[in-house]
Amino acid sequence: MPQTKSVTKALRVSQQKKVHNLRTKRKYKAAVKDIRKAAAKKSVKLALEALPKVYKQLDLAAKKHVIHKNKAARLKSRLAKATMKLTIKGDEEKTSIKKSSKKTVKRPKTKSESSAKRKK
Repeated sequence: MPQTKSVTKALRVSQQKKVHNLRTKRKYKAAVKDIRKAAAKKSVKLALEALPKVYKQLDLAAKKHVIHKNKAARLKSRLAKATMKLTIKGDEEKTSIKKSSKKTVKRPKTKSESSAKRKK
């Protein structure tokens, strides 16, 4: 047990902070689980409704320094990517349009090609 008043107070404050941090952590983890369950069920509507709630909880946790801001950004990015994947798959199934696998890539013009156009 602490011997001095200042250490006693520090212990009390750290216990209170621990409670608040755990509460915040539980909230954002529950929100992330909800959106992942919706993705597993392939429920686009639930996933899209849950996404703003997850963003809010992650931003709050990062603001309170419960998690690092980069971790919050990483989680938001991954969840958004998974949600968009669901919506794209849902759209493809509805319209049954197949996309071609070939991608056209434009190469940048060289200086000689761009100067030849000017001369004409």
